[in-house]
Amino acid sequence: MKTAFVTGGSGDIGSQICRMLAAKGYAVAVGYCSSKEKAEALCNDLREQGAVTAAVAFNAEDLFSVQKSVQKVSGMLAPPEVLINCAGEARISLLTDLSDDELIKLVNVNLTAAMLAAKAALPEMVRRKRGKIISISSVWGEVGASCEVVYSAAKAGLIGFTKALAKEVASSGINVNCISAGMIDTKMNAALSQSDIDEIVMQIPAGRMGTPEDIANAVEFLISEKSSYINGQVVRCDGAWL
Repeated sequence: MKTAFVTGGSGDIGSQICRMLAAKGYAVAVGYCSSKEKAEALCNDLREQGAVTAAVAFNAEDLFSVQKSVQKVSGMLAPPEVLINCAGEARISLLTDLSDDELIKLVNVNLTAAMLAAKAALPEMVRRKRGKIISISSVWGEVGASCEVVYSAAKAGLIGFTKALAKEVASSGINVNCISAGMIDTKMNAALSQSDIDEIVMQIPAGRMGTPEDIANAVEFLISEKSSYINGQVVRCDGAWL
């Protein structure tokens, strides 16, 4: 049985990815930061369906704990053959209104922790000559967004990290890709008013926001053998918004 580690696994998108992975027969490590109860409830739900799961603390702000989280997954289940970097945080604010601590936190949560998680998981993937690393980026990482400057920069960094790492590890049988998510119906958009959301949806040719299931479906393809020759790519999932 293959093991998958989903950072941010207790969130809206992460939990849907965990459900998909469990349905595909993976042992799933549900990474969580502050939502331990949600992670454990998800694990219990998946176990009732016959899945092998474990809730694992993953604090993307505490960078020195990231490697320990990956090691804990290996000890509780097995070294992950699939790593999904889904932990993230957004903040709507002018750059000049962010404190230095908030700026650094946004970069660490959205980018640095993902790089460290991959660094920790890679040695075993290289030894086995197989592995999948998928990061959840954003369309703002491609085009930038006013009032989300640091988030945009971090997500752009995640895209660059994906492209570079893929070239570094492809010869070891490892695929590294990322998903550029558009407007997805999650709690991350709770700061937006309904009128703001309606205005954005009017700009999306698909006529709706995306769902966590849409992102999970993209992940499902990227972990499959059908995508074995897709490496270092950005898969945009945005309903033709950009």
